[in-house]
Parts: sequence; C-alpha cells; structure tokens
Amino acid sequence: MQCSWKAVLLLALASIAIQYTAIRTFTSKSFHSCPIPSPVNCSLGQDTDAADKLCDESPTFSYNLSRKTHVLILATTRSGSSFVGQLFNQHFDVFYLFEPLYHVQYTLIPKLTQSKSMTDRRVMLGASRDLLRSLYDCDLYFLENYIKPQPVNHTTDRLFRRGASKALCSPPVCESLGAIDLHLEEGDCVKKCGTLNLTLATESCREHGHVAIKTVRVPEVSDLRALVEDPRLNLKVIQLVRDPRGILASRSETFRDTYRLWRIWDGTGRKPYNLDVTQLTTVCEDFWNSVSTGLNRPPWLKGKYMLVRYEDLARNPMKKTEEIYDFLGIPMDSNVERWIQNNTRGDRSSSKHKYGTVRNSAATAEKWRFRLSYEIVAFTQHACQQVLAQLGYKTASSEEELKNLSISLVEERDFLPFS
Repeated sequence: MQCSWKAVLLLALASIAIQYTAIRTFTSKSFHSCPIPSPVNCSLGQDTDAADKLCDESPTFSYNLSRKTHVLILATTRSGSSFVGQLFNQHFDVFYLFEPLYHVQYTLIPKLTQSKSMTDRRVMLGASRDLLRSLYDCDLYFLENYIKPQPVNHTTDRLFRRGASKALCSPPVCESLGAIDLHLEEGDCVKKCGTLNLTLATESCREHGHVAIKTVRVPEVSDLRALVEDPRLNLKVIQLVRDPRGILASRSETFRDTYRLWRIWDGTGRKPYNLDVTQLTTVCEDFWNSVSTGLNRPPWLKGKYMLVRYEDLARNPMKKTEEIYDFLGIPMDSNVERWIQNNTRGDRSSSKHKYGTVRNSAATAEKWRFRLSYEIVAFTQHACQQVLAQLGYKTASSEEELKNLSISLVEERDFLPFS
C-alpha cells in the first residue's frame, strides 16, 4: 500500500501539532495571556469562543511589579545581532540569553532551518511566545521541554551557545571561576563551568534588574503583540535591520553550503536556473512587513518599539548605544562603554570565529560592496527595491559606483523611537 505525498505531509504536520500540544499540556506552568477580559488579547492562537472561556476562567492577573525591563532584539541572521546582543550582555544588571528559541525550532521542526509552511510557522510562534514569556519571568525550567536530551536534575550541557551569555558564565551560575576568568571566550566558559544548573541560572536571572533576549526566529514585530500587550511584562522591542545586500554577502560567506548557488553565480557570472531566491526575498518581505508595522505607530507599540539600522550603529557605536539605553530607560554601564571601545576598532584577525564581534565595525558594514558582483547587487536591488527605499539604502547604478566608498549608499535618516 502506497501513501501519497499529501498524506505523508498531513501526518507530519499532525505530529508537530500533537508534540507542541503535549508540551503545553504537561508543562508545570500554565501561560494564559488574558491581561484584560477581551478575546483580542487572549491566549495565543485560540478561536474566539475558546478565548472567551479562558478569560472567564482566569479573571485575575498580575502586573510587572518587579519593574524589570524586558528587551527583545528582533533580527535576522547575519544582520549584526550578535554585536547588538553584546551591548546588553556586558551590562552588569542585564541577564542576557542568546537565541533560546533555537531549541523550540529544532524540537518542533527538526532539520528545517527555515520552514515555509504556515502551519509550522503558527506552531513555532505559539511555542516561542510561551517560552519567551516564561524566560522573561525568569522561569528557565520551561526550557527543559525543548532541550534534548531532557535535563536531569535541572542540569544540562546542551544549552545552545551557553557561553555567549555572560550571566551563565559567572558566579553563582559558574562557581569555579576566579578573578582572572572575568573575560572568558565562549568555548572556555563551557570547559571551565561544566554543565549548566538551571536552578542557579534562574536565581541569577531573578537577581538581575533586567532581562534581554536576542532572536532571529521571530519574523515580524506583529508576531509579538500578545507579549507586548501583556501587563505582566515591560517588553521593549529593538528591531535591528541591515542592508539586504550586506546580509546576502555575509550569509554567502558564513553558510557556504546553504548559499552555494549564490557563490557559483558570484564566481562564474552565470545565474543558476535552480537558485533559491527566497533566501533573499524572505528577508526583504519580513523587513518590509515588520518595519511598516513599527513605522505606522500602532497604539499597542507606543513606547515599545525602536528601529535600529546596523550601519548607523557600526559608524557611531557609542552614540547609538546611548540612544538605545535612553529609549529603554536603563542607565548606561561603564562595562558596555569599555566593551564598545575595545571591540569596534579591531580587524578580522582579532575575531576568533565567524560569530565573533571583535572587528572594525565601520569597515565591516561596507565590506559587502567588495564581496558581491555587480550582477548580484543589481538583482538584489530589484528584488528588494521597496524595503531598500523604506530603510534609506541607496542603489548603485554601476560597478564603479558600487566599489567607490566615497559614495555613501546609506541615507542620513533619524528613525526616532515610538514614544
């Protein structure tokens, strides 16, 4: 007996939905998003009748009495998000987590780095919002539902990029460190600290005044509305964007296998017939949709949204970082200032791996102009013309103009925070 591909696909999607439902059902904590008795703000992804019932059953809720500021860096891969994350990771009073939604994606949608299915997207977003809500509440135990193999006695050595979080590589989470270990490289942290105790991590989170999370796995700011409107949180979104031409150049160099056809085009001058253009157009569509929402200034985003261009941050990192902290209402930290001074004037050789943040930031922002052929740049400019204009990125009309760094391809724009 043979099964059609449609039947196999339906079975796979049903399996994903059942897995997610099981995680939500058997977790030790229930996350009802009913800040006010209105179906509009009720639970994530439920129909109106179910939402009404849920609100009726949950008439009470708590406000953010801790006065914590919850920060979400909303970005896409190779847009400078690791750099921006460090601006929070270095702050003494910020508990920073690097890409915790990685675990959601690879548990619910294994082997698919960028699923195009709307069903997969809804499942992923629902689970991601639940996890973000718990992490901002310093409940790191909720992560255990997505870490494989399951942590034993709340300890694990499988947390993705644990070493990228300073709080997870410092006492009391890492008790084995001494004074000479204050500036550990990511790999050294894992070696010296051993397995991660999630109980100690939870306690550390609660001792910090603010929580910041970086993710490249939420496509648009509108996907976060339920969290932004939740009165138990004080969520502020920093949307980081970058010139799509720069993103494409960086991805082609970093993810060489995935972007092999783009590199063939760049090297031979011949566009492969089977080139996956969605690797570019999806970025531009998500930017367009998300930025349009932010710049339209809907009431639910008032005081909650700031648009940051990577190029502006790279050219004047200290000034832009001060603007970001001013928007968040968090005092600037001398540790952050020191990190900026030490990590924006280096060269490529001073960064130990592809995700490193030690570099000449201004030069890095423009380097794509020498990595991509003019044919690929022209193709990108046509495919992404709307978002390029929206974000103030100029087009190059010739190869000579592309390579001429005296001609800026970034307009002077002041994207003021929505306050």
